[in-house]
Amino acid sequence: MSTGWFRRRFLPGGPVPSPRPARPRASPVPYRRPRFLRGSGSSPGPAADATRRPGNRPVHSPARGRTLPWNAGYAEIINAEKSEFNEDQASCGKLCVQRCEFGTEGDQEWLTLCPQEFLSGYYWALFDGHGGPAAAIMAANTLHSCLRRQLEAVIEGVIAAHPPMHLSGRCVCPSDPQFVEEKGIRAEDVVIGALESAFQECDEVIGRELEASGQTGGCTALVAVFLEGKLYVANAGDSRAILVRRDEVRPLSSEFTPETERQRIQQLAFMYPELLAGEFTRLEFPRRLKADDLGQKVLFRDHHMSGWSYKCVEKSDLKYPLIQGQGRQSRLLGTLAVSRGLGDHQLRVLDTNIQLKPFLLSVPQVTVLDVDKLKLQEEDVVVMATDGLWDVLSNEQVAQLVRGFLPGNQEDPHRFSELAQLLIHSTQGKDDGSTGEGQVSYDDVSVFVIPLHSQGHGIHGQ
Repeated sequence: MSTGWFRRRFLPGGPVPSPRPARPRASPVPYRRPRFLRGSGSSPGPAADATRRPGNRPVHSPARGRTLPWNAGYAEIINAEKSEFNEDQASCGKLCVQRCEFGTEGDQEWLTLCPQEFLSGYYWALFDGHGGPAAAIMAANTLHSCLRRQLEAVIEGVIAAHPPMHLSGRCVCPSDPQFVEEKGIRAEDVVIGALESAFQECDEVIGRELEASGQTGGCTALVAVFLEGKLYVANAGDSRAILVRRDEVRPLSSEFTPETERQRIQQLAFMYPELLAGEFTRLEFPRRLKADDLGQKVLFRDHHMSGWSYKCVEKSDLKYPLIQGQGRQSRLLGTLAVSRGLGDHQLRVLDTNIQLKPFLLSVPQVTVLDVDKLKLQEEDVVVMATDGLWDVLSNEQVAQLVRGFLPGNQEDPHRFSELAQLLIHSTQGKDDGSTGEGQVSYDDVSVFVIPLHSQGHGIHGQ
C-alpha cells in the first residue's frame, strides 16, 4: 500500500475529502430521471447548467396531471456539481403478484397491473447512487421485479391471514404447520423474507450487469411496500423514512453507516482476518495511534464489546483503522460512507486489492407498520427521503414542516408534492443566496410524501 494512499485517507483530523470525481463512463443503462417526472420540465440529461449556489437549483415534481399511487407527493433536486449526474433514482406503482411482467406498453409510468392477481399492493422506492448513476438506475428498474418474483414463491403464506375461499384454512406453510405454530411465524414474516431475498437478488443482477459493462458503482435502497393492510419499510443504506402524525413522529428505518454497524463489521474481520490483508486493525481506538503510543495504555473496543476497556499499544495496533472517522464522516476502510447497499462488487480500497463487498451488506432491515390498526387522520403521512434531506433536517424539523403545511392546504389535490418541494426548499438556504441557519444540502435530495389516509378511502393512482 502506497504512502500516498495513507496521506490522502488518514491524515490527522479525519479523512481528507476526496477530489471531485472524474466524469463517469457510459452507463450500461440509459441515464434518465424517473418516468413519472415526464412532462415536469426536468432535464432528461446531465444538469450541466446547475449553479453552485444551492438556492438557484430547480426542484422537480411530477406534472400536475400525473397522479402517483395514493396521490403521493414527490420532489427531487440535483446536487451542486458534486458530480455531473443526479445519482438519486425513484420508482413507484402498483405491485401485482402472479406471473406478471414489467410493462412498457404506451406511456405506462410504473409497475404494471396483471389481469388475474392473487395479491396486489403498492410500492415506493428511493435509490441513492455513488460512483455514478448506473447502479441506482438498475435498482429502480429491477428491484420491484425481484420482489414480485420472491412474493410469487410464497404467495400462499402471504395471504394466509386473509385467504380466499379456495385457500381457506391453510397456514403460512402447509407442509410444516407444527413448526410454523411453534415459531410463531406470521404472514408478515414471509413478506420480510421476500424483501430480504429481493434485495439480494437485485444486488446480484447489478453486480453481473456492471461487471459485464466494465462499470463500477453502487447505491443505497429505501423501499416501502403496502400489502394486506401493512406497510413494510426496507432500508439498506443511509436514507430514512419516518411516520408523521399529529402527535407522533415515529422512525420507520435506521441508517446503516460504518459507525452504526461497527460490531458487525468488526466481527466479520475477526472471523475472516484475511479480508484485511494485514493492512488494517479491526480494533477501535479513540484516535489514530502513532509510534509514540507504543507501550502506552489506551482505550479500545473489539467486536464483542459495547463498552470500552484498556490495553497497551502494540505494533499491530498502528495499522490503518477498519473504520475511520466519526458520525457521518466515518468511512469503511477509508473508502465508503455506508455499510449497506446494492452494487459495489468491484470496489476496492485505493491502491490495494482489498474488496469492500464482504463488509458492505445488501440485506435490508425491515420495519412493519400495521396501518389497519392506526386511527388515521387526514394529515398522517410517511416521509421517505435520501440522506441529502436528513443531513440538514431532523425528524422533528420535518414533522413541524408537515404539520405546518398540510392543515392549511387540505383542498389542494397536489398538496403532497407541494409538501415534498417545501421540504427540499428547506435544505437550500434563503432565496437571496444566504444560508440562513446553515441548513444547506449540497447532496442530491429525493423525497416521497405518502398519505396513509388515502389507503382507506380509495384514492389509488392508476
